[in-house]
Amino acid sequence: MKLRAAITGVNGYVPEDVLSNADLEKLVETNDEWITTRTGIKERRILKGDNQGTSVMAAEAVKGLLEKTNTDPKDIELVICATVTPDYMFPSTANLVCTKVGIPNVGSFDILAACSGFLYALSIGAQFIETGRYKKVVVIGADKMSSIVDYTDRTTCVLFGDGAGAVLLEPTEKEEGLMDFLLHSDGTGEQNLIMKGGGSRFPASHDTVDKKLHTLYQEGPSVFKFAVTRMADVSAEIMARNNLKGEDVSWLVPHQANKRIIDATANRMNIGPDKVMLNIQH
Repeated sequence: MKLRAAITGVNGYVPEDVLSNADLEKLVETNDEWITTRTGIKERRILKGDNQGTSVMAAEAVKGLLEKTNTDPKDIELVICATVTPDYMFPSTANLVCTKVGIPNVGSFDILAACSGFLYALSIGAQFIETGRYKKVVVIGADKMSSIVDYTDRTTCVLFGDGAGAVLLEPTEKEEGLMDFLLHSDGTGEQNLIMKGGGSRFPASHDTVDKKLHTLYQEGPSVFKFAVTRMADVSAEIMARNNLKGEDVSWLVPHQANKRIIDATANRMNIGPDKVMLNIQH
């Protein structure tokens, strides 16, 4: 019998501090109507305090996950964390989470793939389950985006907040669970969505800090044009590959970057707005 990876538990965590659209109006030239119409976002959560990194939120998400599923931390066999804002370049954020949560001496590593990171991590974790190698895998998506956002750039600061989510993967022999993945990447748009500083090409220096190379840069129109086409394309492709029609889909759960991109994807999938789960990104 073929093993599949089933998501047997889900938990999320967001910090208490809220950055509302009204707050952003005081920082940059924008307003609630402009932000809401284009993004669907009303507020973001921000992790504040000294010595507070992504692992803090990720650990809280995992603690809650283990409690909800009544899982002993010692039974977890692998931890994967998708993040572009790790506490450090090394050790990995996944390593830190294991220590904070009490998961002893297991394989743990980070995936750095930006918006697609959680899907990449989920696909990797699922295959460890499907091969029979492991029976309990935790996959985390977590970011402290406030640490790399330029709050004088109104084109990006309205989009991002801080938070973490975690799922537990376990094997099932039923015809359910994670049925298919479709992963693509295209590096030709490098210059349109990038954080130049901090890597091996532009290591940290006074010059890179002065030029704000350690905050994310986005060329909005190019990213929008790419995303509105490709997100719809890949959704239609995964449906066709699995012989699914719009009426077969219960929920579209998108990465929320732009409401118009999500609407275009839903239209391409031929599903109504009542099946679209918005407000994912706080």
